[in-house]
Amino acid sequence: MTIDEANRRGPHPGVRVGRRATRVPALVVGAVLAVVGCSSPSQGASTATSVAPVPTAAAGNGGAAAAGGSGTLRPLDPAALDEVVAKVATELRQPGMVVLIRTPQAEYVNAHGVTERNGTTPVTLDTRLRIGSNTKTWTGTVVLQMVQEGKIALTDPVSKYLPGVPGGDTITIAELGDMRSGLHNYTETLELNRALDDEPQKVWTNEELLGLAFAQPAYFPPGQGWHYSNTNTVLLGEIAEQIDGKPLGRIFQDRFFTPLGMTGTSYPAAADTAIPAPSSHGYLYGTNVETMEDPSIPVDQLAQVEAGTLAPRDVTNDNPSWTGAAGQGISTATDLATWVEAMVDGKLLDAATQQARMDGVLPTGRGTSYGFTLAQMGPLYGHTGELPGFNSFMGYDPVNKVTIVAWGNSAPYADGRPPAVTLVQELVPLLYTAASPADVPEGGLPE
Repeated sequence: MTIDEANRRGPHPGVRVGRRATRVPALVVGAVLAVVGCSSPSQGASTATSVAPVPTAAAGNGGAAAAGGSGTLRPLDPAALDEVVAKVATELRQPGMVVLIRTPQAEYVNAHGVTERNGTTPVTLDTRLRIGSNTKTWTGTVVLQMVQEGKIALTDPVSKYLPGVPGGDTITIAELGDMRSGLHNYTETLELNRALDDEPQKVWTNEELLGLAFAQPAYFPPGQGWHYSNTNTVLLGEIAEQIDGKPLGRIFQDRFFTPLGMTGTSYPAAADTAIPAPSSHGYLYGTNVETMEDPSIPVDQLAQVEAGTLAPRDVTNDNPSWTGAAGQGISTATDLATWVEAMVDGKLLDAATQQARMDGVLPTGRGTSYGFTLAQMGPLYGHTGELPGFNSFMGYDPVNKVTIVAWGNSAPYADGRPPAVTLVQELVPLLYTAASPADVPEGGLPE
């Protein structure tokens, strides 16, 4: 049943289960530290760990079986969790990592390391960073709210709102959000990746990004396959702006950030490369072109990283306008937790639309379950985000009321692993009795 049908006919039971695919390195779009060169975040760095009980009244159904077959919840073991965070941060050479875990019984926080290589400022829950493809969930939720408001139907063809989209007469709004349009992912083009390396401050327009995509053949006819494509979400952002008659940043602010109290979250203008303070730097090994086909940097360079003789580049203020509605957001661990809980727990949509959205998270045939900018990762629903320098993960288990948010500030690691996703993979078995790292598959979502 589609979300349009749900708005007419009411809720439909059932939630599908699945896992994620490994990411495409082109939107590198979309989870302590050993010495790198002469630096070590332990120089002046701090690790702030805390575990706080949650009042009994908030306990909910914490003993219920988790979706995805991950068993029941374990009590939080802060020492074991700390050990995993330290291991992953060291192995993946992260200047800083932040982890926030909430269960009905307790909250675990580990703010490990610093915001900048050779720096002394500790990371915190309120440190701002670029969140990459987690932004997609904002864009998709806006469109679903517009469906509720009767301003758009998911069965509408894209051509009703935007002319010039190849196959736009047969591609539906639903197929954009579900990644089933077949439209080429512009971040997989050599032209874009070369420009990101050669002109990191270039201000991209949606017209330029979509032009890159439309110049390439479609992957498949609309609805006949699944391929993660940032082109889809950029189009959804264009449509949302047309319907609401204001810039996407203002739409997000009015509909989400202000009502939810997300004071550390923003969607910057295309020419704005700053991350408001307090913020983290972001670091990248290699180049975008080098990692198009394989997210790991060349073997000789990887050996230098492991030997501590090759440091990553600071890409903090590279212009992120090439991500647009698919990845341009800035947020904090605190705000991401607020957001993913509200999104998955149905606080942003009416009951029928929410149920249909959850029902629409279906296996893609490529190792993941996905539906209208929402992914399922074992028992958790949410998304991942990565662009040069930053990797983040946000997930919420609506059965057991578990929230996990994590981020790292050197991404991807030199061997291609996304730090936040890697970390969550190793944390999940400590949270559920029957979980394994496979519940959060290696690599995360394609970006």
